[in-house]
Amino acid sequence: MENATALPGGALCAPFVDGLPVTGASISVFGADGRQSTVSASDPIASRAETLQFELGEGPHWQALADGVPVHCPDLSVEDGGWPVFGQAARELGIAALFAFPMVLGAVTVGVVDLYRLTPGRLDPEAIFRATSMAGRVANSAVLQATASADSHDSEERAMAPAMRREVHQATGMILAQLDIPATDAFSRLRAHAFASGRTVEDVAHDVVIRLLDFSALPD
Repeated sequence: MENATALPGGALCAPFVDGLPVTGASISVFGADGRQSTVSASDPIASRAETLQFELGEGPHWQALADGVPVHCPDLSVEDGGWPVFGQAARELGIAALFAFPMVLGAVTVGVVDLYRLTPGRLDPEAIFRATSMAGRVANSAVLQATASADSHDSEERAMAPAMRREVHQATGMILAQLDIPATDAFSRLRAHAFASGRTVEDVAHDVVIRLLDFSALPD
């Protein structure tokens, strides 16, 4: 395995980093309403890569969630996996290989385990089997942690595991009202504004929530 700087909040990721030939990992859970909670990340690169996928709406994370099967991109210098914007951003972080494993409870995909390497390389069949099994075993704990975080209004929104990104969802609702558009379009507007301005979705959402930014006042 490769070395990475561990950060608080990475306990659920530790078995993946310790037991697989990867540098880092992140674990995210999705609610029935589409809300996302990043419950664990092993290091700053893993955290940033997960955030970029959330902001850009593309990457192995989303593909694994949609298809319900593992996604492998063993060499980002050769292929971007069909995610040109995220692929370039990941390379700029120093990521050379990406893997995503869906977390399944019963017949439902509840989240994704994202893995990365700083050097190119495939996961062999044994590593794929272990990663798939580990993703299944961690699913229940990840969901419980996400639920507890979402239910606790007093919980501190850690940078490594924001509590269901409450401000993002609040801002989406405000944009929906400002522009009289569906929720999915409102979130797309929020994400597009963040990307165009070179800021994070969370930062732009905060400006909307504190009424520093009104999307109805922006030029078309």
